[in-house]
Amino acid sequence: SSMSKIKLKLTALTDVGCIRKNNEDNFIVCQDLSKGDWLMSQDGAEPFELGGKGSIMVVADGMGGMNAGEVASDIAVKTVRDFFAPDKLTDTVTGRPETRCQYLRQVILEADSRVKAKGRTDPETEGMGSTIVIAWTFGTEVHIAWCGDSRAYSYHPNTGLQQLSKDHSYVQELVDSGKLLPELAFDHPDSNIITSSLGDLSKPAAPDVVTTALHEGQVFLLCSDGLCGMLRDSEMQQVLDSYYPDLSLCKKNLVEGALKAGGHDNVTLTMTMVVKGGMKMPAKAELSGSGPAGPADPAGA
Repeated sequence: SSMSKIKLKLTALTDVGCIRKNNEDNFIVCQDLSKGDWLMSQDGAEPFELGGKGSIMVVADGMGGMNAGEVASDIAVKTVRDFFAPDKLTDTVTGRPETRCQYLRQVILEADSRVKAKGRTDPETEGMGSTIVIAWTFGTEVHIAWCGDSRAYSYHPNTGLQQLSKDHSYVQELVDSGKLLPELAFDHPDSNIITSSLGDLSKPAAPDVVTTALHEGQVFLLCSDGLCGMLRDSEMQQVLDSYYPDLSLCKKNLVEGALKAGGHDNVTLTMTMVVKGGMKMPAKAELSGSGPAGPADPAGA
């Protein structure tokens, strides 16, 4: 099957930044969900074959409470870990793209209720919350699910950097309603206001999911806003253009870029690269004239 031919590399990095004392971000990755081993082999240096239950990476950016942000983001990643144990990933769950997407939504809703439950029982953690973004690589596609303003991107030298997720934020709502030009979003003073998150007592989490096809050479990048709030997409793309396909240099220089830009927040990123298999990415020339696929392109869904 085409599945057995897909080879990936996976890597991750987190940094406390230049201002914060605590790192309230958390991430987890699992190369092979059928084995349930939540550790990276040699930090992404070794390619691995995509297994039957897929591969996953998660970034969560905690906030609020008395330094309880890291409690919320820890609950978020541990919820994913619980739900993605090999025995939980039955054929009913993994059987179809729709069931996989539905499962991701369910996991995020469960993470939300666990963060809220902890907040209710522990006064120290009152008001805490977290974002979450998940990339589940399965078969010949990747499902991206998120809540908040942590982001998922796709990168390939032919197509550049494309945002796959869409922030649940006040500024994104301004852009959507035509009140703010997209190019002014990055510098908007209210860019920290999130409209959906885990632990928001005023409303349930409202996760979104998109699915996109794997292409050979493609990189999927998840990050907290400590990266994409410090570097513009064009600056992130410059780094990736310079160091691709060396993932460890890519991640090191992305984090250094965020720190040089001020490092106001914790910086966390995870990356999966399709080393072999998947569709062929069109050459640059073939792409001219047709705009980018855009976030909601459900290729292969």
